[in-house]
Amino acid sequence: MLPEACVANIISFTSPADTFSSSAVSSVFRLAGDSDFVWERFLPSDYRSLISRSTDSHRSFSSKKEIYRCLCDSLLIDNAQNLFKINNFSGKISYILSARDISITWSDQASYWSWSNVSDSRFSESAVLITTDRLEIKGKIQTGILSANTRYGAYLIVKVTKHAYGLDLVPAETSIKSKNGQINKNTTYLCCVDEKKQQMKRLFYGHREEQMATTVQAVGGDQKKREPKGRDDGWMEIELGEFETREGEDDEITMSLTEVKGYQLKGGIVIDGIEVRPN
Repeated sequence: MLPEACVANIISFTSPADTFSSSAVSSVFRLAGDSDFVWERFLPSDYRSLISRSTDSHRSFSSKKEIYRCLCDSLLIDNAQNLFKINNFSGKISYILSARDISITWSDQASYWSWSNVSDSRFSESAVLITTDRLEIKGKIQTGILSANTRYGAYLIVKVTKHAYGLDLVPAETSIKSKNGQINKNTTYLCCVDEKKQQMKRLFYGHREEQMATTVQAVGGDQKKREPKGRDDGWMEIELGEFETREGEDDEITMSLTEVKGYQLKGGIVIDGIEVRPN
């Protein structure tokens, strides 16, 4: 049998998933797989800074493996305005930017938006749309804080209230832009389209929906009718687009959703933030 230190060195070149499974091989593998040497390799290089920026910065940890599990459970950082998380098996990094940490046009105007404590939100406040004809949401993130050589997706986390209106008449435009020149554009509806509701709207709006949709097609989307999808946490998410990170690069990614061409009054959507996670 190889010495425990040698086994630990070998395991450190695998993955968290392999380390978890290898613990069942023997007591040597279990002890080696629990060592700080192994889990130091799997932790983000800036994990100390992340913990110091967290709402639980004074918490003590007995091992690097315990720190890893803490980051898998998620960590509120930056005055609880962002959420950091790593995947339990791959160690890949995810972030959720809160509604307070992204740009929402007129969100400081009480006649357009309100800020509320939503019971199942990750954050202390979510943005609730009262009414507007210009919906503009934008978030930014540096690729240097994410996992390298990884394809990421960006998703707007939302809810639709019982009294929502104007969200499924005209598709919104989504965009992913990088300073290095990468651009990804598409269109999406802000809520799931109800056919019966659509038929009633056509009686009131005539052909306005078709006219507006034709106008928005100039964005160059893939023509697939995109809608929000349900999440396991009870919220929904709207896909904004994808981008890739590369080793040694620190690009700035701008993620946005806008619906300004239809001049359509809308309300009743709740914004919790933008999630950036590996695809």
